Amino acid sequence: MKLVTAIVNKEDSKAVCSALLKEKFYVTRLSTTGGFLMAGNMTLMICTEDDKVDACIDCISRCCRQRTEIVPGTATMGIGLESTMPMEVTVGGATVFVTNVERFEKL
Repeated sequence: MKLVTAIVNKEDSKAVCSALLKEKFYVTRLSTTGGFLMAGNMTLMICTEDDKVDACIDCISRCCRQRTEIVPGTATMGIGLESTMPMEVTVGGATVFVTNVERFEKL
């Protein structure tokens, strides 16, 4: 057994969960917050058989798209003044970890 942990953008999470459930993967969702943009994410935990890991990751990748957004940023002008300047950042996509599961029980 493997545990697939996927961190996805909150905007993509509904589509990802629906697709995973449609393909018979059971998902536990945790609401999380990213550190850089302080933006909402969803951490998904999926326990599956070793031979289904690639299918699980493929399903996640089909629903998570990277995109660019303009977000407010701050720049220091060197004399103690700060200015808010918009920055273009890449958001979305998914960060996926796969770990071995020594024991799995559904109670």
